[in-house]
Amino acid sequence: MKLSKVSQLILVSTIGLLLALCLSACEIVTIDYVFVAASSSTGSGGAIYTFAADAESGALRNGPAAVSSGGDSPVAMAVTSDYYNLYVANQGSDSVVHFAISDHGVLTQKDSVTTTTPPVALCANSAGTYLYVLTGTTAATLTEYSLSAGAIGSVVAQETLTVPGYSADSIVPTAVGVLHQGNAVYAAVYDESAYNPGGVTTSNANPGWVFGFAVGSGGALTPTGGSPYQAGIKPSGLATDPTDRFAYVTDYASNELIGYSILSDGELDFLVNGPFKTGNEPSSLVIDPRGIFIYVANALDSTVSAYDIALQTGTPSAVVNPTSSQAYGTDPQPLSITVEPSLGRFVYTANHLGNSVSGFRLNPNTGVLTATQATPYPTGSGPTAIVAVPHGNHAVQTVTP
Repeated sequence: MKLSKVSQLILVSTIGLLLALCLSACEIVTIDYVFVAASSSTGSGGAIYTFAADAESGALRNGPAAVSSGGDSPVAMAVTSDYYNLYVANQGSDSVVHFAISDHGVLTQKDSVTTTTPPVALCANSAGTYLYVLTGTTAATLTEYSLSAGAIGSVVAQETLTVPGYSADSIVPTAVGVLHQGNAVYAAVYDESAYNPGGVTTSNANPGWVFGFAVGSGGALTPTGGSPYQAGIKPSGLATDPTDRFAYVTDYASNELIGYSILSDGELDFLVNGPFKTGNEPSSLVIDPRGIFIYVANALDSTVSAYDIALQTGTPSAVVNPTSSQAYGTDPQPLSITVEPSLGRFVYTANHLGNSVSGFRLNPNTGVLTATQATPYPTGSGPTAIVAVPHGNHAVQTVTP
């Protein structure tokens, strides 16, 4: 039976409406952009790959085209608290490069500085006025640069990090972090003269340390009381909670998480019931935006360990996982980990040997992780760092100290 033209029009309109409803229901909404530093697919220099994170599932899809990191061998990234500026430490070319971030995740290279020794780690204070860069291979230096509208300015302060009583020892820098209020900055190092697996040791100093500095007027850096503080054998990652009450350091060599209370003057004091067990070779850690959960990337195990933070004491407890395993599997050798800031519901790791990103959905009530759809997600070769920013004007999860 043939349909009249009116019936045909009605049928076509109905089908179109149904398709529109279906597409609307299946619409992918980008909640965050995830940036990953790795080697360029062209084989020359470093690159930053951009992914869009789906608001519903946390699944990643390719975002704007990859851009050059502005140098060789990118090893670390940091963003400002307004999420409009990204900084990349290029270890192979002794440079820190600044990129502007658009509302749609597009990166535009703006300016850069050359460091005297290879950069290892970096972070920006929440006010967006200072950038802290940790550099060196056998001698560690913490440099504070001024920031103006994201642009990297002049050196404000610089500190050479040496272990008291062992000034001739080789010191290897690993991580840096600044309090959310910006009144103190911390740098993690290890003494290679005292810890040198497979080599010769020439010092009996404690191997692992965290140096603390109070940030004063005009950015002046003053050692906090008791600094430096012992930090196991080989500290690898460092993070502070959003309320500036606790600091945590991963010990790569001892497979432990070390916790500290942060006193009013920025001084660190060991949590009395630590350290706390991690997986093998913990490489980095992140605290969720609400300051409730800690996630540790274990490089050798290719896992993520999850901890609940006791808000009164800062004690991390691995009770968030209801199974007997206390870890979640990733692709090989996760070196960097982040929690997206818009919802605080998704966790991602940059997997160096897996050439990929692993994604997890974070249960905000229990801290339990479950794999996101289609994880892992391919990246460039040997990813080393990962950060995330909100898409456009999306709100973010924050805790005010």
